[in-house]
Amino acid sequence: MLRCCVLATISLLVSTSVLHAQTPPSPPPAAEAPPVEAMEEPQVGDHWTYEVRDEITGDLKSTMTHTITDVSATEISIRFETLGKPGFGYQTYDRSWNVINNGAWRFTPNDGTGIRMPLAVGKSWTFKSSDSSTAGVSLKRSGTSKVTARENITTRAGTFEAYKIETSIEMRNTNDATRKSRAELQAWYVPEINHWVKRTYVSRSDGRVRERSALEMIEYGRR
Repeated sequence: MLRCCVLATISLLVSTSVLHAQTPPSPPPAAEAPPVEAMEEPQVGDHWTYEVRDEITGDLKSTMTHTITDVSATEISIRFETLGKPGFGYQTYDRSWNVINNGAWRFTPNDGTGIRMPLAVGKSWTFKSSDSSTAGVSLKRSGTSKVTARENITTRAGTFEAYKIETSIEMRNTNDATRKSRAELQAWYVPEINHWVKRTYVSRSDGRVRERSALEMIEYGRR
C-alpha cells in the first residue's frame, strides 16, 4: 500500500529560515474515454437507452430503450420499452430516421424530424406531411431543419462529436386551420452510432409553452 507523506523540514542557516516542503506527487493521468462503437449501418439488435426529463419541472419522467427489430431497404422498425412499465411499443422509421408510424399517428410521407445525408454545417431543408391519428384527427405539418454546428457533447454514454440540427415545425388541424401549434426540436446526431445522443423539444399553442422536454442517451450498443 502506498502512503503519501508531506515532509516539512525547518533549518536555520546563519540568520535565514528556509522552509522545505516536499513537492506533491503528480496526479495520475486521466483515464481515456472509451472508443465510440461503430454502428453506421443499422442492424437488428442495435439499441439506445435514453432518460427523458420534463424541462419545466426538472423531473425524470422515464427511462426508455429503443431496439431495432427489423431493417429493410427503405424502413427501420423499432421496439421501445419503458423501464418499470410492462409491454412494448413500436415505431417505424425511414432510413433517415424520419418517423412513418408511431402507433398513434401515421405520417405521410414522414414526420420530417430525421436527418438528410450528407450532413454539413449550414445545410438546411424543408418538409411537409399529412398526419392522421388512430383517434381520427388529421393535421397538416410543415417545417424546416438546419445543421447549425458540429460540436462535442458529453452524456453518461460518453463523449461524441455530433451534428446539431435545429428543426421548426408548424401543425394545423385539417378541418380547422385556426387550430395550430408549433414545435422546436434540437437534435445532436452522431453518424458513428447512427442516432442522436440528445434531443430537446418545446411545444407551443396559442403562443404559450405547453411542453418542454429533453431526451439524453445513457447507453447504447450492438448485439
